Amino acid sequence: MHVVVTGSSRGIGREMVARLRDAGHEVTGTSRDHSSGVRLDVTDPGQQARFAAQLKGRPVDLLVCNAGVYLDKSMALEDYSVEVWSKTLAANVTGVFLTVQALLPNLRLAQDPKIAIISSQMASHARAPGGSYAYRASKAAALNIGRNLATDLLPEGIAVGIYHPGWVRTDMGGDEGDISVEESVAGLLHEFDVLNTDTTGCFHTWDGRIHPY
Repeated sequence: MHVVVTGSSRGIGREMVARLRDAGHEVTGTSRDHSSGVRLDVTDPGQQARFAAQLKGRPVDLLVCNAGVYLDKSMALEDYSVEVWSKTLAANVTGVFLTVQALLPNLRLAQDPKIAIISSQMASHARAPGGSYAYRASKAAALNIGRNLATDLLPEGIAVGIYHPGWVRTDMGGDEGDISVEESVAGLLHEFDVLNTDTTGCFHTWDGRIHPY
């Protein structure tokens, strides 16, 4: 199985790449620098095109859209700027769509292709504790993209799942997170494994629970 994981220089992405390789899969990890082997700024159409050209003709069985930013953590409402909004939406929303768009030809070459979008429980409209406006809005948009991709790609046999990875103890999640990177990734990989066209469009937690929208 060939898996592409964006945002794999640290945290969940790095652990995911390591586990998949240990399991014997071919993995292409990407990051904005060269630390993961392949440079890809998901917000840059030119880099997306070059990345797609590198993979031309190679099936991608699983695409994990993991790259993202959280720039407004603990930010006061008065401190928001256009730059915070534009960078957040570019990475967490446009970047997801551009990655799927660029690698769609590769997914179509696979036998049972899957797309996994890492969103967050902060995307849920059922939860509104306040704050983190840009991040919440971006993850809600990523959820929406995933749900609509599931509809459009179902006739081609491409399954799409959207996932809350848990509150993970990473640089982004902080030291107070509920679970470790290892726990999150183990659960997510199981979720990716059982994803199919019958469950496409799902919004699940890392441990398999259905998350309210």
